[in-house]
Order: sequence, then structure tokens, then C-alpha cells
Amino acid sequence: MKPFDLHLLRHAPPLRTGLMLGHHDEPVAPGAHRELIDRASSLGAEEIVTSDLTRAQDGARLISDACALPLRVDRRWRELGFGKWDSKPSAAVDPQHLQAFWSDPDANPPPDGERWSEFRNRIRDAIAELDRTAIVVSHAGAMRAAVSVLTGLDHRAVWAFDLSYGALLSIRVWRGEGSEPASGQIVGLRT
Repeated sequence: MKPFDLHLLRHAPPLRTGLMLGHHDEPVAPGAHRELIDRASSLGAEEIVTSDLTRAQDGARLISDACALPLRVDRRWRELGFGKWDSKPSAAVDPQHLQAFWSDPDANPPPDGERWSEFRNRIRDAIAELDRTAIVVSHAGAMRAAVSVLTGLDHRAVWAFDLSYGALLSIRVWRGEGSEPASGQIVGLRT
């Protein structure tokens, strides 16, 4: 099967930054979507896919309208579920538990939160449904999980690059044969 490009676009800055925003639905600062539209307009995408959270979905709708592309909402592209830490500043979380989480997010998930492997599997399943060049408006964690799924990088390696608000990460994706997973190559990063 012919490869396709997957363009992962991080949502615009939320009204309140510096929080551990997982499934909490924080709105985006007014007028913050212009950069997303500018970045998306020249990518040659055939569809827009977005997380169901407002901070991603609002920008995706504007991109869809500006580029005249179909829009699909897929809740699997949500950020990692931070459970009881969601919408709190990291300074409000027990430092030892937070350090354990960053060291091994699978063995030490947030209380009532999502394990890295669960998150990664959710993103893998969302990627499996893509078969044409797409822009996915999502979250930094989901973008990192996609890189992990497609390149085999572990949870530590995917933190080796910055994904600021509005970052665009492009991956060329090759479908696997039969039950083989898809694989990918990073072909662009704009922060």
C-alpha cells in the first residue's frame, strides 16, 4: 500500500496554561487559532480528524472550514487521562508520585488515570483507521503516543523534542501487511 502523510497539529494555547490537562475540557484563548489555520492550509490533506475536547475541536472546525475539508471527531485522540491530577498544576501533585509517573508511566499511572500502554493502544487503534493524508488536531501526549506507535520510540525518547502549542509534526506512514502494525518516519517538525 502507498504511504500517506499524517500531520499531527497540537491545539492552540488554552486559557489557563501550566496545568496537567488531560480529559478536562479547557477552552482556548480567543483568537489563538490563526496559526493553526496557516500551518494546515498548505499540507495537502484530504481530511481533518480531531479529539473531541474543545481545545482541539474548535481549531479543527476552523481549519475544516478554511480548507474545505471533511471533519471527523474521534475521542481516541484525546490527551492521556490524568485522573485525579487532571486540571491541576504539577506543583500540586506529590513530587515523588509525579517523578515515578514520568519515569515509568505504565507502572505508575496517575490516580484513577490512564496507563501509558492503554493510551498508546488507544492511539494505535485510531491510527489504524487512517488511510489517506490527514491532519489530526490533538494534544502533545497523543502526538507523542503516535510517534511511539509508528516509530517504536519509548516513552522517554518521545520527550526528546518540544511540542509547543500549535506545533506541527508530520509522519510518513506505511501500512503493515496483514496483522503487522503500521510504521512511520518523521518527515517534519515545526514548533
